Amino acid sequence: MSGLLGIKIGMTSVFDEAGNLLPVTVVEAGPCVITQKFTKEEDGYDGVQLSFMDKKAKNVSKALQGHFSKAGTSPKRYVREFRDYLPEGLDLGDELKAEDIFKPGDRVNVAGTSKGKGFQGVVKRHGFSGVGGRTHGQHNRERAPGSIGQSSDPSKVFKGMRMGGRMGNSRVTIKQLQIVKLLPESNLILLKGAVPGPNGRLIEIHNA
Repeated sequence: MSGLLGIKIGMTSVFDEAGNLLPVTVVEAGPCVITQKFTKEEDGYDGVQLSFMDKKAKNVSKALQGHFSKAGTSPKRYVREFRDYLPEGLDLGDELKAEDIFKPGDRVNVAGTSKGKGFQGVVKRHGFSGVGGRTHGQHNRERAPGSIGQSSDPSKVFKGMRMGGRMGNSRVTIKQLQIVKLLPESNLILLKGAVPGPNGRLIEIHNA
């Protein structure tokens, strides 16, 4: 599946041809460098490794420096593999840009790491309504989870019980987002709607 790596810049809004105001996310997509190719004959599947954003050589291990120099490019910060995608006519060290893969109106799937929200209770994490009011002896129970299991039989808490815990900071994929506009001179893509993660976070854009 073809795709690119990008950085979430932020959100804004634009007007479409019908005069409707559309919320869009601005993404800096590429240019990505091909640093490795996989084939069914050698690796069992077709694929390509894309690298994005320059990184100082002093912060890269000798092994990775050799890997990037083999492709004839400078060290990169982000490296991801895209399976079932082998661009024709391109070799190691060649660049892929947004206009090479996408066009306005295309549908894409965007994957990224969602914002971390720390430890959260059941009301925020799972939408519980809490135990109830303060009457009849209830004290500070408005946001409590309530009973979580049985007594003597089976005398345990079942796995998967919805309780408080860490929320966010997990991989999320938003499907079927529409490309509203491309700005090739700035390597920018305008996607209709929101994408996961804070501004400045790496995201993967896959053709739907």
